[in-house]
Amino acid sequence: MSPAAQPPTPSSKKSARSRAREFALQALYQRLVGKNEAREIDQFTRGLSGFHKADSALYDALLHGCIEQAAALDATIAPVLDRPLGELSPIEHAIMWMGVYEFQHAPDVPWKVVINEYVELAKAFGGTDGHKYVNAVLHALAAQLRPLELGQQPQQR
Repeated sequence: MSPAAQPPTPSSKKSARSRAREFALQALYQRLVGKNEAREIDQFTRGLSGFHKADSALYDALLHGCIEQAAALDATIAPVLDRPLGELSPIEHAIMWMGVYEFQHAPDVPWKVVINEYVELAKAFGGTDGHKYVNAVLHALAAQLRPLELGQQPQQR
């Protein structure tokens, strides 16, 4: 079979939105681990191979939104964790930031899609069972942040 006739690899099948989430995860990892400035991270990430195939508007929203709202995102996440925030891996932490950000700011993306996207990122980039923890935390947060979508009554805060 010639190279042109071969089936596409999984990475070439990714949607522009999935690619944006992947690049945003890498960028937020730089923020959490290296404490790099958003401008520097953004400039570096946009230079990575394949970035041109990503949804840059979603990437911008996730990167800048999560950095700007980090304290509020942490305050939303912390109560549903079984450990201190500081004990999360940077990958899990960034994924949870992005999941909460999308729950709050992207009502057009169904809650199940949000969870699936971030569980898949946790499988690809996180620790061995990190995706299970991400799944559990995001499910708990979906119930709080998208109760009507889950067929529940909104919780009083």
